[in-house]
Amino acid sequence: MYSLSQSIAPSTPISAIVPTWAWQPWSPSDEEPWNEARVQLMFRRGGFGASPQQRREALRGGPKVTLAILKGEDRSAAGRRETFELDSEAIGTSVRTGSSSEGLAAWWLHRMLQSPSPLLEKMTLFWHGHFATGAEKVMDAELMYQQNQLLRRHALGDFRPMVQAISRDPAMLIYLDSVSNRKAHPNENYARELMELFCLGEGNYSEQDVQQLARCFTGWEIRRKMFRFNPYQHDSGLKTIFDQADIESGEDAIDCVLARSAMPRFVCTKLVRYFVCDEPNAPDSLIAPLADQFVRSGYSIGEIVDTILQSRWMLSQWSVGRKIRSPVEFAMEWMRSLEATTNLEHLARMLRPLGQAVFYPPNVKGWDGGRAWINSSTLIGRSNFVVDLLGDPNTRFDGKSLEQWCSDQGIQDHKSWIDWLNESLLAIPLSDSEYQPLFDRDNEGAASASRANALITVSRIPKFLLS
Repeated sequence: MYSLSQSIAPSTPISAIVPTWAWQPWSPSDEEPWNEARVQLMFRRGGFGASPQQRREALRGGPKVTLAILKGEDRSAAGRRETFELDSEAIGTSVRTGSSSEGLAAWWLHRMLQSPSPLLEKMTLFWHGHFATGAEKVMDAELMYQQNQLLRRHALGDFRPMVQAISRDPAMLIYLDSVSNRKAHPNENYARELMELFCLGEGNYSEQDVQQLARCFTGWEIRRKMFRFNPYQHDSGLKTIFDQADIESGEDAIDCVLARSAMPRFVCTKLVRYFVCDEPNAPDSLIAPLADQFVRSGYSIGEIVDTILQSRWMLSQWSVGRKIRSPVEFAMEWMRSLEATTNLEHLARMLRPLGQAVFYPPNVKGWDGGRAWINSSTLIGRSNFVVDLLGDPNTRFDGKSLEQWCSDQGIQDHKSWIDWLNESLLAIPLSDSEYQPLFDRDNEGAASASRANALITVSRIPKFLLS
């Protein structure tokens, strides 16, 4: 076991990590300095990478300043936030009018790339996979847009209002068939998923609980793309859920589910997996302090996320490389680090074969994540993705060519470019055997070709998959 004064080696079994150590705020020491690697780790886990300027600011300021940048609470974000939201709203209005799923995806990718609050977009993506809803069944861009905005409003807020709101969300009502939930024939889909996938996890409810909960949601309908309660189709009799015999409304039933002791542990476990490590699963003893904090805070999502991102465990060397970049993370981190822009509808189409088309989760469970992101097809897709982006004339780097952008960053030769890629795009540095072939190749020919070829080659290295 490790005392509070000790760091933790990457090879340490997860069962040996002391919970009281894990969730203490990280602070620099001679053994664990605040350095470029930790800056990058925090930006990758809490957002989608960062520009060189943001990284320099974070390196000077420390973890608290870095978290402020991720949340859009730093001084540089204040002036950009209002303009960004106005631009985003204008783009959103345009794509909703056209009812284009690719246009809607492009709108969200624009937010991920340009938002002064990247943590907010990262958490919106988390909840999109948690409360998974697919546009192929909803078939209404306006409703999918409304749900996405709902997830964003609650992304770092309190969990209870979020669950109450998503339960009334029209896109969710359509996706899980709640619009056909009538007192004569209760539909159990939403009741089951509310407990199994959204709040409690498998094994923490009974079939009777599902049946009784479904009765509570009878009469929840949609009228003119808005939630409507139909009292004539609502079963107004009392229901018994988890041995509580005085439940009548859907709202009361949701509160009954949220009061279960399994809920904080379930939600915190998913957040730890999202931010710290895909595997192995964290034991309950390691999750318990977070779950207790979640309860004490009134189910504050933001408070738990702040604790995780600044924790000794997350910022230790142990967590480095413990996550596989999702396709969206792969694309966004690559682009934000290089200050790249491109045709975003084309980008949305390119993400489909990689396995993560936003607004199209594979099923109600969302994306499995972790090793499931990687197979022979998606590996080829990721390689082709970088080639296609660099070959697209719409792709620019802070409005410039890649060669000019490198020059502006002080990258003058091939070695400095390889070193920059190694430091900026890879969570685990290249070994000598990986580094030397990169350094030896592409020394001849035009600088622009050399820059692009090196970037493509680095993006194909297996380590590039890791966060």
